[in-house]
Amino acid sequence: MKIERKLMPKLVEWKQSARRKPLILQGMRQCGKTWLLREFGRESFDNTVYLNFEQENGVREFFAESLKPHQILQHLAVYSGESIQPNETLIIFDEIQECPAALTSLKYFCEEAPEYAVAAAGSLLGVMMHSGKGFPVGKTDFLELGPCSFDEYLAAADPALANYLTTIPLQPVLAPYLQKLELQLREYMTLGGLPGVLNTFLETQDLSAADAELEKLLLSYEADFGKHASARDVPKLFLLWHSIPEQFSKENRHFIYGEVRQGARAKDLEDALQWLIQAHLIRMVSLVETPEMPLEAVRSRKIFKLYPTDVGILRKLAKLPLSILLQGVDLFDSFKGKLAETYVLEQLLAQRFDPVCYWANSRGTAEVDFLIQGDSGILPVEVKSGLNLKSKSLKVYRSLYSPPLSVRTSLQNLRQDDGLLNIPLPLLGHLSRFLQR
Repeated sequence: MKIERKLMPKLVEWKQSARRKPLILQGMRQCGKTWLLREFGRESFDNTVYLNFEQENGVREFFAESLKPHQILQHLAVYSGESIQPNETLIIFDEIQECPAALTSLKYFCEEAPEYAVAAAGSLLGVMMHSGKGFPVGKTDFLELGPCSFDEYLAAADPALANYLTTIPLQPVLAPYLQKLELQLREYMTLGGLPGVLNTFLETQDLSAADAELEKLLLSYEADFGKHASARDVPKLFLLWHSIPEQFSKENRHFIYGEVRQGARAKDLEDALQWLIQAHLIRMVSLVETPEMPLEAVRSRKIFKLYPTDVGILRKLAKLPLSILLQGVDLFDSFKGKLAETYVLEQLLAQRFDPVCYWANSRGTAEVDFLIQGDSGILPVEVKSGLNLKSKSLKVYRSLYSPPLSVRTSLQNLRQDDGLLNIPLPLLGHLSRFLQR
């Protein structure tokens, strides 16, 4: 069983673009980049030539001899046994960070052979990009793939229900559907959105087997610290990575370096923090004190919160057992609601809301979980992890800034009144559609 990814139409747009450049597909390790590119090649091209620079060391020699595209193409055709045709063959360079010369070659494919469709991916490309070593600045197109959204998972787990949700109007959903959605959401929030984990569960219906797969992926991320980061940064990476649940357990309004290591300051840990961000393992959500368009211009560079990119990874980092689902524990309200917050952030990013920030007043007495940009202005998004909808902070924000619409997501039913959109957590993936009404 495969989970269809919503990024596929963007790849098709890239193929058809008259100004197409070589594509770089970014994203955390094991989020499905390789599968998506190969599926894209199968569906949209006559044939695909696939190179993995991590598994096939010898192919690096093709780029050591020359960076001229047509010479490289001759080598690739002989090596793969495939005919490489302009616009009809997809050339995939996977784990391209293992061959810097191949990354540099994208510049020459852009300038000298733009008729060839070249797509590159790599689990730590973000780290390499920011090192500046041989990166073809301005000569590539970019797309980012994150973990599977809840909607993508639901489409595989219950296609009929997922299809029904695409047509519902902005009015309360029938109770039987909400009950089914809550159960599916519990599974998703427990396991997270990494395709290998979800596919294991969909194929076996065994939560323990899927959880074991998630544990292996977590260990592989940590193995990357020692393999790809500088020796001086490795201890700091582990400290930062494992400090996130501890930071969540406190009442801090934002990330505090001193909570990672006593006496630590920003300059001591910034390099390690940027490495985790560039590896797409964590997301930074910056403070905005005065919400104005565009958010990017008014967000703080010094005050922020950190979230793991995947809600399942957060559960594993926090060592929350699988029994929180199996024993019926209130998953949505556990761990101070941080699982629900992380889930909401994932779904907002999956809908291409960018940037996502948060708001707090200067006295620290009111805080709104997230701010996003809509066509009509800045919209606050409040996360209520259970059924309790009391929200003093959102009331303060609305009084101060009179937003065109406010969003509150919880387990309560769908409705909109008095400028407030109440959207159930499992329907959050439809937020952009409801905003267009």
